[in-house]
Amino acid sequence: MNKKDVLEIRKQFSPANCAITRICGCYVDHEKSKRLQSREAFLSLPEEEAFKYFDIFKKTLSGTMGRNMLDLEFPLDAEMPGGEQEFLLKLRDSKLEDDALLDEFYDKIIENYIFAENYYIVLIHAMYDIPGKASDGMMMEDASDNVYEFLLCSICPVALSKAGLYYNAEDNRIEDRNRDWLVDVPSKGFLFPAFNDRSMDLHSVLYYTKKSEDLQPDLIANVLGAAQPMSADTQKETFQMLIEDTLGENADYETVRSIHDTLNDLIEEHKEEPEPLTLGQTDMKKVFEQSGVPTENMEFFDRSFEENAGEKSRLLAANIAETKKFNIETPDIVIKVNPDRTDLIETRVIDGRQCLVIAVDDHIEVNGVNVRTMKVPGQETQELSEIG
Repeated sequence: MNKKDVLEIRKQFSPANCAITRICGCYVDHEKSKRLQSREAFLSLPEEEAFKYFDIFKKTLSGTMGRNMLDLEFPLDAEMPGGEQEFLLKLRDSKLEDDALLDEFYDKIIENYIFAENYYIVLIHAMYDIPGKASDGMMMEDASDNVYEFLLCSICPVALSKAGLYYNAEDNRIEDRNRDWLVDVPSKGFLFPAFNDRSMDLHSVLYYTKKSEDLQPDLIANVLGAAQPMSADTQKETFQMLIEDTLGENADYETVRSIHDTLNDLIEEHKEEPEPLTLGQTDMKKVFEQSGVPTENMEFFDRSFEENAGEKSRLLAANIAETKKFNIETPDIVIKVNPDRTDLIETRVIDGRQCLVIAVDDHIEVNGVNVRTMKVPGQETQELSEIG
């Protein structure tokens, strides 16, 4: 799914567009016991309660594609009779009216979701009449092409509200506030089937994780049966290992900076594209070559990519690039550079020592205080700051 697909489904979670037929819930305590189960027509909920659920559903379809929202494909064994995909289809087709299927679904989550505290499983069934599109791209609300029938599951932590005092208007006094068990925003969730290219895709599922590094592999494997993805953090670590293994002792500042600049240029070129930019083995090899990696080092690239990422893996550019920061660190110094101005720093050997030379065209602040820089003899207009 891309951003436009996600946004189209998010828009259905409002009073005007609501396509939700039924909502079910299961409250699970820290001992993994079911404390409460519910099942009712969504439109029967009080308005204020429905609005709060809309917020939960929108949060389950939020964040960054490839980092918080992951488009996962079902492997062939998951699509075989008795596989996880078949179970999810049965659950969807039951329109959440089969208590035995719901119990089995809750049990699957409870068994595979690692969480030491209380949480609330929310599951909805919805039917969205997909509007057709005119030749100019405008939606035709009265010309539905087909119906997208889907499930959305949200897993929300439940915790006690903070202790405190409150104003009791009836008694006109300040007193101790009762602590309540509050349902928080979802930490995990999924949309099944996925909504790709404005149509139902039975071969994939959109998975949501609030924390990109906490994917919960058992939940993905045993509840969704989907192929395991690399987390955003793992992709970044893989990219860093790829650079180190390929460059070896030739990992100089200029080459690493050039790889950074080439990658960011690619992201800038593709920023208007609906699909996020991903890089496979061949794509990444071109990035390294265009960045000036020596030919003798490129001989190690293919082996390094296959060992670190996997031959058929694709890395999301947004996960491996640093578009908002460029940091240079030594054991005692950290330099933060505008990613667009890495050209201001170069390396030199001065008096036999390796140094970073920073061109200063404006002013320098030290702990918020403007300071003067030492002028280079004979060059009144040139100012340099050297860090050795």
